[in-house]
Amino acid sequence: MIDWKSIEATGYAVPAGHPFEDLVRALSRALADPDPLIRDGAAYSVLSTWIARGVIDAPRRLALGDEMAVRFADPEVQARTFAPLVLDMLVEKGDFSAEWVTAFERWYPREQDLRGHDGTLGWLHAAAHGADLLGSFGCHREVSPVRMLDLAAARLTAPTVHVFDQLEDDRLAKAIARVLTRPDLSERDATAWLDPVAARFGADTVTVPVPAHFTNCLRTLRLLYILADRGVRPDATSAPKALPHREPVKAGLAEVLDLMVRR
Repeated sequence: MIDWKSIEATGYAVPAGHPFEDLVRALSRALADPDPLIRDGAAYSVLSTWIARGVIDAPRRLALGDEMAVRFADPEVQARTFAPLVLDMLVEKGDFSAEWVTAFERWYPREQDLRGHDGTLGWLHAAAHGADLLGSFGCHREVSPVRMLDLAAARLTAPTVHVFDQLEDDRLAKAIARVLTRPDLSERDATAWLDPVAARFGADTVTVPVPAHFTNCLRTLRLLYILADRGVRPDATSAPKALPHREPVKAGLAEVLDLMVRR
């Protein structure tokens, strides 16, 4: 058995005595392990560091990304929800495949298990991990920003019984705001994704208790309004970046929020 903690402790040096292909394969398996101490511990740290440093070369990274795309259909929830986390590492490194986008698009609005944390499985975070990848894809030059905005709307309007309780709404709002910083977005495209949200919640009769997806959407759009007004930080160390269509986006959000809270 590979001791990932010892690799982490020695500055992430590649250990002798293991074929490197076997190490990458073992890391991939570890990121789907039901034991959170394995999945979200040193193995995660090793994988992210080896990707960032280029220790895992480009062909292996692309193969790893293809494996994560297939994992979106895995029967195990932790395998599905950690796949976007790995893909986000790869996209951040500069790797990309259009097939990854298609697989992610197929999975994200359809994922039913939106728990942030489970007492046995640990962190799952489908909505948050998916949001991070949505933001990264939405900022990628080979992905249409409209496509990711429409995907965000699909996630926000998909029925669920789970109310976000681990800041998933914040993560999704930030991801949408990042996509909205794309300079190639037209004013219409920057707001059109709100149309299905307005249609869904304008047509629905809100019952008591309030449906979880209604609450999730309302909270996400509230924070998005603040980010549209003040700008969004691409990362923790950067200054806020303004949205090119700040005022139309704010106006569109205000209309939808007014529609929702008037009910």
